[in-house]
Amino acid sequence: MVTVHEFGHYIAGKLLKFKINEFAIGFGPKLFKRTSKKSGEAFSLRLFPLGGFCAFAGEDTEEEGERSFNSKAPWKRILVLLAGPLFNYILALLLILISMAAFGQPVFKAGAVAPYEGAEAEIYAEYSLSDNDVILSVNGRNIYLVTDFVAALNGKKAGEEVQALVVRGEQTENITLKLRADCDFASSSDTSKVWRALGIGTYVAENGASYYNVGAVNYRFGFFQTIGRSFAYSGRIAGTIFKVLGELLTGRLGISAMGGPVTTIKVTSELASQSVQSFLEIAAYIGVNLAVFNLLPIPALDGSKVIFCLIEWIFKKPVPRKIEAIIHTVGFILILAFAVIIDVLQFVRC
Repeated sequence: MVTVHEFGHYIAGKLLKFKINEFAIGFGPKLFKRTSKKSGEAFSLRLFPLGGFCAFAGEDTEEEGERSFNSKAPWKRILVLLAGPLFNYILALLLILISMAAFGQPVFKAGAVAPYEGAEAEIYAEYSLSDNDVILSVNGRNIYLVTDFVAALNGKKAGEEVQALVVRGEQTENITLKLRADCDFASSSDTSKVWRALGIGTYVAENGASYYNVGAVNYRFGFFQTIGRSFAYSGRIAGTIFKVLGELLTGRLGISAMGGPVTTIKVTSELASQSVQSFLEIAAYIGVNLAVFNLLPIPALDGSKVIFCLIEWIFKKPVPRKIEAIIHTVGFILILAFAVIIDVLQFVRC
């Protein structure tokens, strides 16, 4: 994913005639290096397969020349900076499209509905999900992620009616549901209230823990629906990332919900090893994450560099390069430190 990101910078740089010193896959000592006699660009493969880089002439140095990074017009630099996240998003979208075309879209299935008690039978019996219903939409919102339930039901009260599109048996039906619980969600991770409101039953696992009886199945849509839903799904992932970041900043979501590089690698490897579909899904999710995260105005990230280019474009004068370099360096160190701290906290909690 990082290689694709850097390749986006590389392609945009070539098209806009930036001078590129090196394109590298990985970090650390070089395992392989080849320099183009025509362009002078070096291509290298490095020891540690964690990331990579596209080194533009004059980007982080005082190197000058009409093709150096900082000598180019601000709008050209912005296009080069945005090309990395754009390539991540395009790849993620392609992976989602392949996954949906090959396997179908993962949708939620109500394994079993909670039994009624007393007067509830008269109230909810005609306005309820049935066992094994596959849920496609709720309250007019197509469902891709659990957070879509949260968005569709947030603020609604027990007894309120909502419309749902479900697959029941071999038929697709529009049904009316009466919610069985208030939907006052504390955060996007407060999903237990979703299942209570929808009347999903529970079961007790071998370890004695109780879980809601809801699962995931693949549902195939038509050709054009698959294309449209691929775009929508990638957009929902991006929206969820922004929502989670907002909840972290406001304190609605605890820092325990986050994980650093070690946690990410662990979870990714577990999911990717389950099936080809799981591999495509997690790769796409990481791709959208990289695209969104790199656009944030955090020092050292592409989004921050875009801000500096905009300042130069608007005021016709750049922020002193040394000051900008210091800001990005400090930002990079803080990002690494934060990532390490998050993983340490995850380890301590385990």
